[in-house]
Amino acid sequence: MRIAVVYNRDSQNVINLFGMPNQEKIGLKTIKRLTDALRDGGHQVTAMEADKELIAKLESFMPRVVAGERPGMVFNVSYGLQGQARYTHVPSILEMVGIPYVASGPLGHSLALDKVVTKMILRQNNIPTPEFAVLETPEMPIPDGLPYPMVVKPKNEAVSFGLAVVADEDELRTSAKVIFDRFSQPVLAEQYVEGREINVGLLGNGPPEAFPPVMLSFRDGPQIYTYEDKTGRSGRQIQPVCPAPISDELTAEAKEIAVRTFSALGLYDCARVDMRMDADDNLYVLEANSLPSLGEHGSYLVGAAHVGLDFGAFVNRLVEVASARYFGTPQPPPVDAKAADPSERAFQFITQRRDALERSLQRWVEVSSRTDDPVGLARAAERAGRILTDIGMRPVPEFTHDPETHTWESSKGFVGGALLVAHLDVPVMPGGVQQGFRRDPEWLYGEGVGRSRASLVMLEYALKALRSTRSLRRIPVGVLLYSDEGRDAARSRAIIERAAARAEHVVVCRPGTVGHGIVTQRRGSRRYDLAIAGERLGPGQVGRRRPVVRWACDKVEAIGQLSSPRRRLSIGVVDMKTERHAMFMPHRVEISLMMSYLAAAHADETEATIRRTLGRGGPKWSLHRLTDRPPMPERPGNQPLIDALEAAAAKWGIEIERESSAWPSVAGLVPEGTAVVCGVSPAMTQGGTPEEAVQRISLVQRTLVLTEYLISRIGR
Repeated sequence: MRIAVVYNRDSQNVINLFGMPNQEKIGLKTIKRLTDALRDGGHQVTAMEADKELIAKLESFMPRVVAGERPGMVFNVSYGLQGQARYTHVPSILEMVGIPYVASGPLGHSLALDKVVTKMILRQNNIPTPEFAVLETPEMPIPDGLPYPMVVKPKNEAVSFGLAVVADEDELRTSAKVIFDRFSQPVLAEQYVEGREINVGLLGNGPPEAFPPVMLSFRDGPQIYTYEDKTGRSGRQIQPVCPAPISDELTAEAKEIAVRTFSALGLYDCARVDMRMDADDNLYVLEANSLPSLGEHGSYLVGAAHVGLDFGAFVNRLVEVASARYFGTPQPPPVDAKAADPSERAFQFITQRRDALERSLQRWVEVSSRTDDPVGLARAAERAGRILTDIGMRPVPEFTHDPETHTWESSKGFVGGALLVAHLDVPVMPGGVQQGFRRDPEWLYGEGVGRSRASLVMLEYALKALRSTRSLRRIPVGVLLYSDEGRDAARSRAIIERAAARAEHVVVCRPGTVGHGIVTQRRGSRRYDLAIAGERLGPGQVGRRRPVVRWACDKVEAIGQLSSPRRRLSIGVVDMKTERHAMFMPHRVEISLMMSYLAAAHADETEATIRRTLGRGGPKWSLHRLTDRPPMPERPGNQPLIDALEAAAAKWGIEIERESSAWPSVAGLVPEGTAVVCGVSPAMTQGGTPEEAVQRISLVQRTLVLTEYLISRIGR
């Protein structure tokens, strides 16, 4: 699990420094011990200050999860930066953004921090606590019947801030004024219980487990635990004694009182209840610490050690306790490699390797393999071959034609099975600057990251997940990678058609859409080169004779009118260039046209109409069809494949929706007898621009869908 240790120590990264500053500091040694213990427990760990950047830092470290996947968790040891009820600040933020965390929630912390409210709740629940009064001002009279000595302390502070024992009214007024001046809050004046101090640590929920009581041995000096003692400034060593030297009956009573206090205050996971025991063995609750110190020699950890929990075991047990509260079980059920369901094991394999998926994606982005870069394409093919061979796929020479196509298959081959098709090249406009890899909480950016690279990573980890579950050798599956998408797959076309004819299903790994789309229908496209040659005209001749550019623009406008939404056909100019001599107007125009169409008959008819529109009697022209990418129509034979992908998505609560696309793909090359679906890769935005990005959560989701689909083909 991803665990972020969130603390407050040095940061002043807030919008304004305003209100009562936090004076509690967690030690660097404790932070390191925490992170080391969690890593030893098998978790992925980071540590971060809780400041105004907390949400962004957490979102980057633990992005959104898929249904059934455990989110990350915060190990909260934050005391807050400033203001009131500081213990509640981080839990409140985490509640708002939906991140699980260790220890109590905002309500429990706020009740425990307010010592007066705590004592009122204790009284309502018949839990013994010393008599007390609240001074709203330093001069406020003390109620009759509250004897000296008394303990005075701030109403809403922790760590014994401002605590003092006073023997008479003069000392009381002096200490109260110090507290008002320093903390600007009311003073709790509480009957001092002469006797021993007993601490009981608690771990768990419903009900928590109580550790053996720990007695604090003060030796010389005040028989009370001061702030100076807790911070090592008093010059004396307070010795925790565990188990406390009290009777079994008192031990049981102390534990029972601690558990009742924990429940009454609505605390979670862990706490320490501090008590005093008088000469007659009566126990009184002083307060509950909802965020007990994890210092090396603190009484809380001393009690944990007595039940066999060293620091590492305790820290990881606390994570399990919080996990049980959020997810119902302390930890994921153990995986039996022989008996467990392959889907469950594959799910765990993928979701536990989010970082590995993103690292692989980054490495692919760093491999430049633009369509016009033969060296880069060779390097990309070499990397893909190494990955697939290591997974256990074998080359298929019949459907490999270097450098355009490379095909691999599982030990069962792919004939009659599934063929997964993706491309290695990144189509980029000439002269474009390569975009490096970067990430934000929701998106992963980089050149070709959506159009090509995310598909390659999806294929890699789907096959690795199958290998890890020993399923790959039982599935007929092939992978065909081609390298000329930027040239409309002109050279790879024949091999793709032949390979697709051998498979039962073809899954074309092109990007999905942010709206959960997979593509069940694609238009085809034709590209044309229209060349128009006219007279050379000087500037003075333009008014008397029609220049070729004006004639071309009129014809292009007429050709554009041939687009028909009803027929799902459109045609337009994608590029225009002119040629001229010095001192003359352009005499030659070259125009690139692209037609998008769903029915070949409509495309043929429109092409004939274009030629008639250009007509005779004007400048000389020539129209050449450069490429023709067939459409992928909806057909009944595709339904079993669509059903299988939808069932795979539903298995993990992942949304997919059927969509139609105006852009062509090699899915149009798949013959009539083979089922085909396109757009199954992770969702992309801004494709082909410097801001091209793939959705982080979609990278995991689509890998899961593809893996589950392939698992469903076991035995077919």
